[in-house]
Amino acid sequence: MTQPTHGFDLSRLQRIDSHFNRYVSRDQISGWSCAIHRHGDPVWQSCQGLRDREAGLAVEADTVFRIYSMTKPVTSVAVMMLVESGELALTDAVADIIPAFAEQRVYRAGSQHAPATEPVTSTMQIWHLLTHTAGLTYDFLCAHPVDAMYREAGFNWGAHPSADLAEACELWASMPLLFQPGHEWNYSVATDVLGRVVEVVSGQTLDRFFEQRIFAPLGMVDTAFQPGEQQLPRLAALYGPDHDKRAVRNTAADERARTAPRLLSGGGGLYSTLADYQRFCHMLLNRGEGKGEGQRLLGSRTVDRMLRNHLPDGRTLIGFGRPLFSETAHAGMGFGLGFSVVVDDVATHTLCSAGEAAWGGAASTGFWIDPKEGLSVVFMTQLLPSSTWPLRTELRNLVYQALVD
Repeated sequence: MTQPTHGFDLSRLQRIDSHFNRYVSRDQISGWSCAIHRHGDPVWQSCQGLRDREAGLAVEADTVFRIYSMTKPVTSVAVMMLVESGELALTDAVADIIPAFAEQRVYRAGSQHAPATEPVTSTMQIWHLLTHTAGLTYDFLCAHPVDAMYREAGFNWGAHPSADLAEACELWASMPLLFQPGHEWNYSVATDVLGRVVEVVSGQTLDRFFEQRIFAPLGMVDTAFQPGEQQLPRLAALYGPDHDKRAVRNTAADERARTAPRLLSGGGGLYSTLADYQRFCHMLLNRGEGKGEGQRLLGSRTVDRMLRNHLPDGRTLIGFGRPLFSETAHAGMGFGLGFSVVVDDVATHTLCSAGEAAWGGAASTGFWIDPKEGLSVVFMTQLLPSSTWPLRTELRNLVYQALVD
């Protein structure tokens, strides 16, 4: 064993390269990068393969990636900043901020074209949105008649061809909820609705709030809803699996990256880099404060509260959530205010720590912070959907097997 660095055996960390480079050599992913920090210090970083296979461009430390649902924790932090300033409360009714939600009903039976519904009996509150217990859903889940209603309304992977964020919320509010708020967990557009809450309460568009209140203070210079002129040459191409699970280019994504989005998706719209997202993770792991002076975004107790399980009666996703796709496993997992939270590390059947908070993105990106070990890990690649390969589970095992202190 080599001399441990920050508790890690660096020779064992090389297994990460060996493992994920096999995916690259088999054309199952084009390239990837990963950064591990412990107690605020960089421990290990690797950039492998190609960000653009067709152009022969390598993944580099400043490569820009579509992080999709890794946008959700950023939006959740924005919401909690407004809670801390007294402009919002976790128990505020969503309909008081977005009136269209006052008219919603709950699906009971029937088809997408002829649903039977019932009145909402429990008020949808801000904390329901933060915990995905509001009764909303996603078009791409394809598991329920309400999912089909979302698709019929024009939503595709959470995006809409013409609606802005305010109009999207009006459309979601016009369709039934899956269940009474607070009664179940279902992965959903809830964080997009929170993005609109941020806009209404702050009086700023979501991109401006993010830039002024989060990105600029933390020094996240490459994170935005659209890559700028400096970021576009560094943008990774997006790939998806063919019938043999070999990665093929998603050319439509190239054009979307060059077009300003009309819908500022707080649930999945950001582009970012390895370094930028590590800065965000450091802020969370450091209980609300970034690395530099004046970089405190949240109070320490607020972050502590965000990283606790908020599902009723301490339940986990395996019993309280619908057994559908999300960006985390369900076994052993609870849900905090914007993150999955490990409640029972043994039940996950994966190397991890109780109290670990995490989330991932649709293109197979992922991150986690482990307060117990002082650990933050960010993984970037561009393979849509993230369910193609168990990359994030494999990465956890590979990281923790190298932690030997």
